[in-house]
Amino acid sequence: MSATHAMTDKPALLITNPHSRHGEAGMRQALEALQAHGIAVECPDWKPDSLTRIITAKAAEMGTVIVAGGDGSINAAARGLIESGLPLGILPTGTANDLARTLGIPNDLDGAARIISEGRLRRIDIGMANDCPFFNVASIGFGVDLTRALTRDSKRRWGKLGYAVAAIRALRRMRPFTARIVQDDEVHLSRTIHLAVGNGRHYGGGMTIAGDAEIDDHRLDVFSLEVKGIWGLLRLLPALRSGRHDAWTEIRTLAGKEIEVSTRRPRSVNTDGEITTRTPVRFAIRPSAVAVFVPASADGSSPGG
Repeated sequence: MSATHAMTDKPALLITNPHSRHGEAGMRQALEALQAHGIAVECPDWKPDSLTRIITAKAAEMGTVIVAGGDGSINAAARGLIESGLPLGILPTGTANDLARTLGIPNDLDGAARIISEGRLRRIDIGMANDCPFFNVASIGFGVDLTRALTRDSKRRWGKLGYAVAAIRALRRMRPFTARIVQDDEVHLSRTIHLAVGNGRHYGGGMTIAGDAEIDDHRLDVFSLEVKGIWGLLRLLPALRSGRHDAWTEIRTLAGKEIEVSTRRPRSVNTDGEITTRTPVRFAIRPSAVAVFVPASADGSSPGG
């Protein structure tokens, strides 16, 4: 679903991550790009636990929320975006930028700022893991181990290469577990190393949750990697990159609007790169929950139409 949104005289609330790889230089570049396209901004001081309150408190004064950062920073704004109804502009300055990739938003700041100024909107779904929102993916198992291994310092120092370093560390701790998955009253038992529930198309720096996944299709796409060890996982990497899972018996796939997952003992759940909740977990969709500025190729409309 698409629409257009004329930029008003109200400034945008600019959320930047001072701890990102680009730090103050990145914030300065983001400001310059927005100002070059006539977008006035206000930059609050924030912490993850205060961002919802800041966005909702400023909702009447602001025309939009712009996040200059990666998927973690965008996720931190999710609840405030839902509650305020403000549209989201994205300046991808993070490491993975999976939501931007899903929406066709370029990594260059001038191009991303131009998209915001042009005003094309696309309403997208939000996934929920218990009461924790996510744009891209939630995971249990290897994805959690990878998150724990991917330290802030490694992302700042190595960028995308940091994912490879963290993956090597996580592989050493990888152990299969049994997940009980309930989908449309059907029960599936999966002996897995990694279970992922996707809302969007991309995750993990460009991996694909499902070949036909869309972030506004009102469904969750699930895959479970039913392999025993490292070599089995490595064989599946091309399929995980492309989202073409149906050729592999080791990849169990499901889809639905609600998915419930339980494990013998509580296991941590990763949502958009942050560990936020534990099993048992109920995954659900909030359809068309947030409007995002997108390029014409991602919304099917033309400027002003």
